[in-house]
Amino acid sequence: MGLLPTDRMDSLFSPRCQWVNGPIIVGAGPSGLAVAACLREQGVPYVMLERADCIASLWQRRTYDRLKLHLPKQFCELPRMPFPDHYPEYPTRRQFIDYLEDYAARFEIRPEFSTTVVLARYDETSGLWRVTTSAPANGGDVEYIGRWLVVATGENAEAVVPDIPGLGGFHGKVTHVSDYKSGEAYAGKRVLVVGCGNSGMEVSLDLSDHGARPAMVVRDAVHVLPREVLGKSTFQLAVLLRRWLPLWLVDKIMVILAWLVLGNLAKLGLRRPAAGPLELKETHGRTPVLDTGALARIRAGDIAVVPAVTRFGKGGQVELADGRTLDFDAVILATGYRSNVPQWLESSNDSFNKEGYPKTAFPHGWKGQSGLYAVGFTRRGLLGASTDAVRIAKDLGNVWREETKPTKRAGACHRRCISVVF
Repeated sequence: MGLLPTDRMDSLFSPRCQWVNGPIIVGAGPSGLAVAACLREQGVPYVMLERADCIASLWQRRTYDRLKLHLPKQFCELPRMPFPDHYPEYPTRRQFIDYLEDYAARFEIRPEFSTTVVLARYDETSGLWRVTTSAPANGGDVEYIGRWLVVATGENAEAVVPDIPGLGGFHGKVTHVSDYKSGEAYAGKRVLVVGCGNSGMEVSLDLSDHGARPAMVVRDAVHVLPREVLGKSTFQLAVLLRRWLPLWLVDKIMVILAWLVLGNLAKLGLRRPAAGPLELKETHGRTPVLDTGALARIRAGDIAVVPAVTRFGKGGQVELADGRTLDFDAVILATGYRSNVPQWLESSNDSFNKEGYPKTAFPHGWKGQSGLYAVGFTRRGLLGASTDAVRIAKDLGNVWREETKPTKRAGACHRRCISVVF
């Protein structure tokens, strides 16, 4: 039998395999960058896989122009590198992106861009993780093989688009907030903003600033807190109180402060949940809204508050839960994001639930089974991600140093039959 041409021989063994000397990190957002920086300090090699063509693609590609960090900068910095002193208390979107790019440069983080993880599975026989990727722009599919896997895709990997009857037939433009940049294009238009979280509030405010006529859908009860009280961050105050007081008492204090500063929001159509803001954040991941000016526009009548949408009718008509039918020119879905872990992590691994979150709650969810780690799933923002990144790197550093002692090297050689990634 004659030999096969080289290109046909290669196809028989695709995807190509690469051994990773250290952990495989999936995701180059802030959480993944934090882990990589801490691993470098520990002297642990790794490979980082990122489906986009840049770091922090959520911030670079899917955020609106006016966005600022909602929390003071000291609660949002990554390990080992504070924000520049000249940055304001609440850095802008562009400033945060610059910070992340400087962070990646300082710690020499070089992800494999445009590389989408299709499947990650643990091979019980070999005790190794096998991560299959699709990377057409990088020479084709590759299977990365290693002992450890760090899931760093985070809580906001995929946009959530609700299934509302008739939405597909709406005559105007329907946009998810991940594609919204500015209200400039909506000047003079009637815009329905579906969602009343931080994004929904800020997009409604931005639309109003640009001369649009926004109406914001408030379907459920929501906690709205002032971003600052007497010049001090509300979040910082809550963190301080939480050190000394039980959660339920801190929640009561936050609600009383909100009532004193913001007044009775029920008159504006904004009902407060029975559970406190911190309790909801820790148990259900529901972040309280920090007001940056939207409430004043609601009071002035520049932003309307409407109940849930029942269905979209003909043309631009929208039927509401209170029986009204209103006309709109455009719809913006501020309906949030979700984890995409269930799409690519083999379900036989028992560390994540069906919603794509670690089954073990914070502060212990960072370490799973069979060499699996998770970062960016704490429901506590960048502060929680940074805390877990340090823990993961320290744990991996200890294992790495133990396994790379001179007495261990000879026994590992049988696995080095494929490419080594440093």
